[in-house]
Amino acid sequence: MQNNLGLFLTRRAFLSPDREAYVDSHSPLRLTYRGLNDRSNQVANAFLAAGIRKGERVGLLLMNSAEFMEAYFALAKIGAVVVPLNWRLVPDELEFILKDSETKRLIFDTDFVDTCAELHARGDRTDVTQWLQVGAETAHFAESYDAFRDGASAEEPETAAADDDMLYIMYTSGTTGLPKGVVHTHNTAIWAILTISATTDYHEGDVYLGALPMFHVGALTPLAVNVYAGATSVVMRAFDPTLAWELIEREKINTGLAVPAMLNFMVQVGDYQNRFDFSSLRWIMTGAAPVPVSLTKLYHGLGIGLLQVYGLTESCGPACVMDSANALKYPDSTGKSFFFTEVKIVGEDGRDCPPGEAGEVWVKGKHIMIEYWNRPDATAETLVDGWLRTGDVATMNEEGFVAIQDRIKDMIISGGENVYPAEIEGVLAQHPGIVEAAVIGQASARWGESPLAIVVKSDDALTEADVIEFCRGKLAGYKQPKTAVFVDEIPRNPSGKILKRLLREQFPDPAPV
Repeated sequence: MQNNLGLFLTRRAFLSPDREAYVDSHSPLRLTYRGLNDRSNQVANAFLAAGIRKGERVGLLLMNSAEFMEAYFALAKIGAVVVPLNWRLVPDELEFILKDSETKRLIFDTDFVDTCAELHARGDRTDVTQWLQVGAETAHFAESYDAFRDGASAEEPETAAADDDMLYIMYTSGTTGLPKGVVHTHNTAIWAILTISATTDYHEGDVYLGALPMFHVGALTPLAVNVYAGATSVVMRAFDPTLAWELIEREKINTGLAVPAMLNFMVQVGDYQNRFDFSSLRWIMTGAAPVPVSLTKLYHGLGIGLLQVYGLTESCGPACVMDSANALKYPDSTGKSFFFTEVKIVGEDGRDCPPGEAGEVWVKGKHIMIEYWNRPDATAETLVDGWLRTGDVATMNEEGFVAIQDRIKDMIISGGENVYPAEIEGVLAQHPGIVEAAVIGQASARWGESPLAIVVKSDDALTEADVIEFCRGKLAGYKQPKTAVFVDEIPRNPSGKILKRLLREQFPDPAPV
């Protein structure tokens, strides 16, 4: 058997053909592993008939859906490269990613027809030549994805990729203002699956709640783990806290993954303890943002293990995870490294830090990305002797428990989404009435953190509303500053770098609710 991720679905369909693989939260659709694999094979064979070549990039601009999952495994089988697209991005941001990745074909939801129509109208500013629209109706420039799939054979296609061949390019916002494409192969993705399976309390036949967007590694990798483990994925098209409780009760959910903001929204649902039966739920993993100790204790009090996980797109997800037995003993920790993962803390001088001393988190394992697409300098800075430099600051105690303290790169995490200040600062710099601007994160009861724009203005008439409005349409909604303040000067060190530590001290108040 070749090391091809798509063949994981083939093997699971062979071993557990009648077990439910995929349950859609917003429709009656329920697919067995046989049914999901048949649809995946149809997509694969349709692309082969359309002349797709090994290594060719295919973009997925899709809400959480069976179409996303079937296309992911289909493209893996035939050696194409998936480019998952964040549907919160505006056309300018998507154009850059499509062009940078040289994506030739795009599958998109009807929800994004206006965005795709604008991208299509830009002509050769993207390389897309085939536009496939999911749904009953299609735009004038697109063909029907449903007809494209359903007209093809469900026979297993010939496997066209394995091992170190590229599987997907997932873009993350860059500290320099431009997104970077994280390249994962069949091997790196498979090793991520293996290390998660070896470390976590998965049971055969588990039912898993998928609440994160599939364009995130935090959603895509666990869904592949479910195929490997023979679990059922109950997938929310979009997160809704009341619906999450309803699904847990109706589908007898055992496990899941949600960011802290989602978990916080769930316990704000009125009378949820009496309205819903969640006795089937053993644990929920959570991460992508600091997890309040109070939240961990609250869920454990409900009989639900809340397990902190720490990972990155660059690590295909896994780095550290907290087991249930120690979640309350070390509530500030994100746990120990996964089974097939090494983690160490490195000081500024390059030496390994002793227990309790803060330094940068370095991660190593066969699941680490191979490169940043078309970014050799960034790759060389981030991958050092097989280790991934995360840019995060943490301590490790004598038992190996890691506690994340800060982010070297000044990243803001808002509702589980990574927001890089440099990108927002680049947009603000385009305003003729702004001399300079800096962006920091403000604590937010709703989103964890929200971007705060700190502005030096040349136009006395410029208002906070003007600053916020200027960003609208130029940045995805979750990246846009929620608040702006004006200052006479932004503090910098002698080399000109903004001293964001001083700005955080100057503006310590939380964001308005």
